Amino acid sequence: MKKLPARIEGKPLAKSTGRSNERFSGYSPLLADLKSRVRTAQVKAALAANRELLTLYWDIGRLLRERQTREGWGAAVIPRLSRDLRAEFPEMQGFSERNIGRMVAFHREYPGLFSIKNRAGRFWYMQQVVAHGWSRAMLMLQIESRAHARAGRAVNNFALTLSSEQSDLAQQTLKDPYVFDFLTLGDAARERELEDALTTHIQKFLVALGVGFAFVGRQVPLVVAGRDYSLDLLFYHLRLRCYVVIDLKVEEFKPEFAGKMNFYLSGVDAQLRHPADQPTIGLLLCRGNNRLTVEYALRDMKKPIGVADWKARLIDSLPKKLRGALPSVAELERELE
Repeated sequence: MKKLPARIEGKPLAKSTGRSNERFSGYSPLLADLKSRVRTAQVKAALAANRELLTLYWDIGRLLRERQTREGWGAAVIPRLSRDLRAEFPEMQGFSERNIGRMVAFHREYPGLFSIKNRAGRFWYMQQVVAHGWSRAMLMLQIESRAHARAGRAVNNFALTLSSEQSDLAQQTLKDPYVFDFLTLGDAARERELEDALTTHIQKFLVALGVGFAFVGRQVPLVVAGRDYSLDLLFYHLRLRCYVVIDLKVEEFKPEFAGKMNFYLSGVDAQLRHPADQPTIGLLLCRGNNRLTVEYALRDMKKPIGVADWKARLIDSLPKKLRGALPSVAELERELE
């Protein structure tokens, strides 16, 4: 009888010596890269599936609540619905009575979440709710101000002045524009009036800035070469682990604003920054800016600076013919005097 080849008998044809990979230069880095790509694809697929399921569960909660309101259905419909859905979709595990009750509670708690038509925008709010524990009131406030559309839009030079990790986090931390809908300032307001109004409403101001900002002080003194200077507003960001200097302007951005901010950041880094802190970041809040002008002004700056617009919604949203009819803060002060 003819002997079968070793591989047919279930034996390896040749014993591996572990040296076969040596013939392929750069094989190990390639394998590591492919493993990383596969894992990344798996995570993305899982996130996409989770987004679809989250949307489905919210929609089921919405439909049930609508029927309960319109038809007078009570909670007794949930056990029947659970049985029927599990019978139709036995491979899905999410249709227990408890889970369907959670779907109803999910829609009750966040009824306006999916008024955001863009799926990526909805997912952004979901991430923020999970990451920061927003209440329903806070979530609705952020949706109304379209926070997802403003995050990460401030013009800056972070990629050139910060590490890649710090740059990405700082980029997402800043918005453009900042909507201070609790202010009633008109176009003739002065910078000190703006500063007064923001610090008077410091809690709302912190909400508008976003999660992580801790207020340090206003008109913080800075002494350089025997001369006194003042920082409009100074914050410390708990996630960025750095000071944030905010300079307020009631006019459109000018290139010289960047030079002054660069000076302030050097002073804070030298006098206030702890060795464990990340580099201090500057944020110029202006009443309008030209993107190209800002990019030119920041291009060769050595300090990380961002520029964003600010808006006082209550005034800016009025028809133009009515804006001039409202007195400015300065005019009201004169009347009171």
